[in-house]
Amino acid sequence: MIPRYARPAMTALWEPDSRFRIWFEIEAHALDAMANLGIVPKDAAAAVWARGAFDAARIDEIEAVTKHDVIAFLTNVAEHVGDEARFLHQGMTSSDVLDTCLAVQLARATDILLDDLDQLLAAIKRRAFEHKLTPTIGRSHGIHAEPVTFGLKLAQAYAEFSRARARLVAARAEIATCAISGAVGTFANIDPRVEAHVAAKMGLTVEPVSTQVIPRDRHAMYFATLAVIASSIERLATEVRHLQRTEVLEAEEYFSPGQKGSSAMPHKRNPVLTENLTGLARMVRAYAAPAMENVALWHERDISHSSVERYIGPDATITLDFALARMTGVVDKLLIYPDRMQANLDRMGGLVHSQRVLLALTQAGMSREDAYAAVQRNAMRVWESDGRLSLMQLLKDDADVSARLSDAEIEERFDLGYHFKHVDTIFDRVFGPA
Repeated sequence: MIPRYARPAMTALWEPDSRFRIWFEIEAHALDAMANLGIVPKDAAAAVWARGAFDAARIDEIEAVTKHDVIAFLTNVAEHVGDEARFLHQGMTSSDVLDTCLAVQLARATDILLDDLDQLLAAIKRRAFEHKLTPTIGRSHGIHAEPVTFGLKLAQAYAEFSRARARLVAARAEIATCAISGAVGTFANIDPRVEAHVAAKMGLTVEPVSTQVIPRDRHAMYFATLAVIASSIERLATEVRHLQRTEVLEAEEYFSPGQKGSSAMPHKRNPVLTENLTGLARMVRAYAAPAMENVALWHERDISHSSVERYIGPDATITLDFALARMTGVVDKLLIYPDRMQANLDRMGGLVHSQRVLLALTQAGMSREDAYAAVQRNAMRVWESDGRLSLMQLLKDDADVSARLSDAEIEERFDLGYHFKHVDTIFDRVFGPA
């Protein structure tokens, strides 16, 4: 992953030293279990913990000859441990180390992502309550529909990312399994109790049947979950991008002192962060497809998945970590303009209240078809005037409408506050009772 879109804590999980440390712990815990079972000498296990070490550069040097990374690692550890190292890896196969290590890395990466989500949720909640009753226009197809509040827009995002968090918790549980079952997964040369011991020490559960590799449907579900979270990031980013358009300008990204928007046009304030998030979301989603293709391996094991996971494991988690943190910053510092929201609400001459008049006419005895036609013909005049005409006044002047509704009854249907009477109910559903 390129440094521009990476944060240190997540990146460190995927560095060679981190990977080799996990490999060492897997091998050493397995040796402990075998020593406790009387399979290998206890002093061998103690020697591995006491003198066990590795050097990433030396491992690379050995691998250049062996063309096998796990053998290169074991050879280097043996150079530090001495004779007792011959008991390492007994009855195990490379996938036991590689797959269990990947499970540990993904579980730890998920813990970082869960913390990222918690911070994003906190930022969204704070801004949602800040603008709980800030009126703004709801849009369908990008066109003015009916009034909402900006707090409701953010409440929707909070609910969506809450679901994302629940899915990620489930994905962590699914991915965090350990396989120490030997060649083709039969435990022929290693006791299942070794696997159970390693799993407990590494914070994993045992894989019920590993066939030498952990089944990749688990990984497919995991990366699909990351992809859905990325899509939720893009949804919120797209909302901000649209709201920042000059013609709308109801909200915009924070523009810091000294920031420049364009090399050519000094006036520009562009939604660069949310555009960036849109691009990053595309990348995270792209990693889901190869994870799906990794499910179909040959027989008990092949390594067609291996090269794929060397890419997508680090890149998907590092990218999503960065994106979640960036989205939190956008929400936390988002500039919100209630006056502009109100101006846009008022821009089209009251068209946003058309449904209430339609319903009032039907309740006053007019057929729905006639009521729709009466409101629509007046609404289209307002539309074609670009909001210079008043829908309320046109309806008062319309004989068919005034025959059913008094001026006061028409005016009552243009009450903005009417639309917000259930905001508390929605907030209670999303955030819980106050």
